[in-house]
Amino acid sequence: MTRECAALLPGVCAALADPRQPGLDDTCLEKLLDWFRSLTWFDPTVELVQDNPCLTELITSVLALPDPSPSILSFALQLAGILASSESRFQHLQQEKLLGRLFGQEGPRGSAAWEDASVRSAWLKGVHSMVHHQPALHLLCSTGGMDVIFTLQGDPSLFVASAASQLLVHMLTFSLESETLKGLSTKGCDWPACAQMIVKHIQESLQSSSASHIEQSLKLLSSLFGSCFGSCYAAWTEVLWLDIAKEIESFLLKETVQAQPVLANLLLNVARSPVFCGTEGSFWALVTSALEHLTPVQAGPLAVGLLKLCKCPQDVRIQALTVLLQPMDCILRAASQPLECAGLLDESVSDPVTVESLLSSKTSCAALLCQTLAHLEKLLSLKHLRVDLPCVSLLRSLMTILQFCNGSLSPTSPLGSTMSRNLINCFRVQKSALDVLAALSEKKDCDTLIGSLFDVLLAYLQSPNTSPTVLKKTFQATSKWLVHLQELSSSNSQWQQTEKILEGVFVVLQKRLCSPCWEVRDSSLEFLTAMVKCLRDQKEFRQCLLSSEVLRLTENLLEDPESYVRASAVTAVGHLALITCFAPESPVIGNQYNKESIVAKLQEILSTDSEGFPRRAVISIFTKWLREGCTGRLEDTEQFVSRVIQTVEHDLDWEVRLGGLELVEVFCSQTICQLAQCPYAPVSSSVTSSTPQNELLQVFCRAKLFGFLFGSLCDCDKPVGQRACDVLVGLRGHFYPMSTLENPQEIEDSPAGRGIAWLQRTLRQGSLAQNFPTDGGEGVDFQDPESMMLALGAIDLLELHDELNKSSDHVEESPQSLLQDILATVGTIEDNEVDCY
Repeated sequence: MTRECAALLPGVCAALADPRQPGLDDTCLEKLLDWFRSLTWFDPTVELVQDNPCLTELITSVLALPDPSPSILSFALQLAGILASSESRFQHLQQEKLLGRLFGQEGPRGSAAWEDASVRSAWLKGVHSMVHHQPALHLLCSTGGMDVIFTLQGDPSLFVASAASQLLVHMLTFSLESETLKGLSTKGCDWPACAQMIVKHIQESLQSSSASHIEQSLKLLSSLFGSCFGSCYAAWTEVLWLDIAKEIESFLLKETVQAQPVLANLLLNVARSPVFCGTEGSFWALVTSALEHLTPVQAGPLAVGLLKLCKCPQDVRIQALTVLLQPMDCILRAASQPLECAGLLDESVSDPVTVESLLSSKTSCAALLCQTLAHLEKLLSLKHLRVDLPCVSLLRSLMTILQFCNGSLSPTSPLGSTMSRNLINCFRVQKSALDVLAALSEKKDCDTLIGSLFDVLLAYLQSPNTSPTVLKKTFQATSKWLVHLQELSSSNSQWQQTEKILEGVFVVLQKRLCSPCWEVRDSSLEFLTAMVKCLRDQKEFRQCLLSSEVLRLTENLLEDPESYVRASAVTAVGHLALITCFAPESPVIGNQYNKESIVAKLQEILSTDSEGFPRRAVISIFTKWLREGCTGRLEDTEQFVSRVIQTVEHDLDWEVRLGGLELVEVFCSQTICQLAQCPYAPVSSSVTSSTPQNELLQVFCRAKLFGFLFGSLCDCDKPVGQRACDVLVGLRGHFYPMSTLENPQEIEDSPAGRGIAWLQRTLRQGSLAQNFPTDGGEGVDFQDPESMMLALGAIDLLELHDELNKSSDHVEESPQSLLQDILATVGTIEDNEVDCY
């Protein structure tokens, strides 16, 4: 603790303990507690409380109050717990007889204040902070504190109940840390005293007739096995499991509804423990039983969790996959009668009638399918899935679901007819099915169904009943499958099928680009951009694109009334230009698509559009063009960049200005690559004044880069200043590679040097962007190569870099500032001494 803070602390403690003072904001109290946590974390000695007696005086004063406010009592409980986290400070507070009065029977747990949930929560937090040594454990066990914690497990406040459960996990884990693992019995009699109390409580709760007590203990066990306990204390884990396994099995067989969802989570957390990695033992038999007895909705999370485990036995893994595929199998079997194709499964884990009844119900059908589809999407995203997914049947099932949802499939079976009615226009299921469909596009086994798949996708793209959100998902799935189709075409010569599908896609896209709904127009443009990114090198794609009206319609949307659509149109036009204007083999398709026209339109948007989104899109596209070398010769690129940054530097949107700096960074890198002999490499000091270096400086000065960069250092938005500084530091590293920087004292006497000295002082003053002269003010010529060389060498850019990267709250949120603010709030110091933030 600094001397300044130590001097302020007594006044703060006195103010906090004074009931006449107005209550402090809870945020201030939390920040104060955070400060004490950091102090005690680094220093476990007793000096903190000995040197600052005001801390114990504060706690004593709060305890003496007849009716303390809940907030100040909560603060005192947490502060005492934090201070008592080391054994030496604990003993000091014990000598002061404070801890018993706070956490013992005579404490607030017997008073009216205990009715406030914040006080109960603070009591638990204080105990949690304190229990880091054995004397604290002994205090709690000897004063009835354990019974209080057990009771608070069932507190009506979820925050309090959760804190109680977390505290019990911490206490059980901590109580085992100093114990040896010798001579363990399976009866649990060798548990340390505190751990034995907790384990006994768990066992008694599991055997009670109270459903709430059972559920609390199952949640506690789940948290316990889910924490480091299951990994770090293998022998204790096994003993605990053996103590409770029979009760867990009985809950599965009794079908205690309240406990079943918690049971699935508990079994999954136990399965993650190294103790149960082997294939032998009764544990996996219990897991198999759970997969059979839990409902499909309850078993789903357990199944997907087991499939992610590395060391789950293969037979259990197959059974888990079967649980997830059972609803999809039911869908397939119900789609037609008699069955035209094989289902997904040869046999079921649980009774198929259960799944059928859930899918027959209007309320449960969508919920079960959405959960199942979400789990399947997770599995498809895994790089190494240790079971084989039946991708073809799964794809057929997804197509069936989507056809049920849009009414294009009329099943003859009674179950199929019921499901079809349940799913018609069900947006939730449609979106989930399309997500899985998109994920399946990366699998190589579904080629035989690709024609039927695109029929389903095109039906969704064409239908006026497809909602905008479902349409967006359909576009995303379609673009992924088009990429897969391209790979097939190149390997199987399926040109005709590809051409037919692309023609259908472009017919739909033309219609959707003219939709009255702006979300549809926006999604259509995003889809077009995605297609161009992936398929622009494919001949069939380019032919279909150029023979459609898509180019004209997209360009028209540059003037759309909705700014989101204009931004998406800018991005689409920018990517389309890579085909129509900038490609070496660009076809001649009319004057309206020439390079100059497109560039002019986008520059007009950059300078005149009233919304930020389209302007950000333009600067992003210009940077992409520059990266891909679309701007022509160096002279043309220089003029292009110069025009753009002169527009961007006055933009009110900081993200546009930031985009301008990214453009400058790319331009600098590419120009250095062209004019320097070794790209990105620093040149030796012997060639610093060589022709390439002079030419580089002249190019950058003619493009007016330095005025933009130095002005951006003073930008009122910090990310802009940081990026500008990064670019300048990079340039200095190129022009001064061996740290041969200029001596500011030596150059100060020259006219240019005086301007550079002024620039250095100005930059140190911070945000002066509005008044920063980039046109030669104060003798700084930003277009003079010699002056800019001096500026790069003399200005301490690294110091600026450090300043810009400092957190904005490094002063305002310091402990000293916090203490001053608290004193100012209670009116004990002058206003001008306060850091207001």
